[in-house]
Amino acid sequence: MRVAMIGTGYVGLVSGACFADFGHQVICVDQDAGKIAALKRGEMPIYEPGLEDLVTANVSAKRLSFTTELKTSVAGADAVFIAVGTPSRRGDGHADLSYVFGAAEEIAAALTGYAVVVTKSTVPVGTGRKVEVILRKAAGRRLRRRLQPGIPARGRGD
Repeated sequence: MRVAMIGTGYVGLVSGACFADFGHQVICVDQDAGKIAALKRGEMPIYEPGLEDLVTANVSAKRLSFTTELKTSVAGADAVFIAVGTPSRRGDGHADLSYVFGAAEEIAAALTGYAVVVTKSTVPVGTGRKVEVILRKAAGRRLRRRLQPGIPARGRGD
């Protein structure tokens, strides 16, 4: 299975390394070019017992890689995990979901076919529905662009 892991913090990096160790092809994506460069050099941005060895072994086996390119990583992926930060908002302490929703929008624009999109970030109840709405809106826009006038969408496999 081809997996795109969006985010390389505690959740994304550890999950990505474990999926790679299970034999899956994993691309970990992060917007922080410095963090990606450090990971490519074998430097861990976090401490987790055994993580460095796990990452090193799976990078050597070519099952785990790192990039800043979300679009190319998501295109053709079987599963895409959103594992971005959800810091507390100032003022009310609720989770700031802007990174989750931003990742969902980028993923929606980059999908080239069917993929399972999983929210792995720590989020409140109801967030999955909002992510689904973002994905469906983007899919609807692509579908409308592909449809020919007068031909119904049903039964076309779109």
